[in-house]
Amino acid sequence: MIVLKTNKELELMKKACQISSDALFKAGEAVKPGVSTWHLDKIAYDYIKSQGAEPNFLGLYGFPGTCCISVNDQIIHGIPSKKVILKEGDIVSIDTGAKFDG
Repeated sequence: MIVLKTNKELELMKKACQISSDALFKAGEAVKPGVSTWHLDKIAYDYIKSQGAEPNFLGLYGFPGTCCISVNDQIIHGIPSKKVILKEGDIVSIDTGAKFDG
């Protein structure tokens, strides 16, 4: 089934996507050796909230983070942690989403 969106819904989705994109950019700028994946998650969370939005992933099916952050050979859905500290040469994948005005 295809659900058609109204112009207003499309505009809200566009805003939510822009917030998500900006949050990913900000978290990505902080990727460097010595930083925890928890810290990257906090950056994205703080940015999303500052824009009046809600993190989509947080609490979804019990997920504890704003972002899925996978390091190296971890494929998807990496849980942000204060114990996972980035090292030189790590490959980091960050994914997030935001809900804006419903």
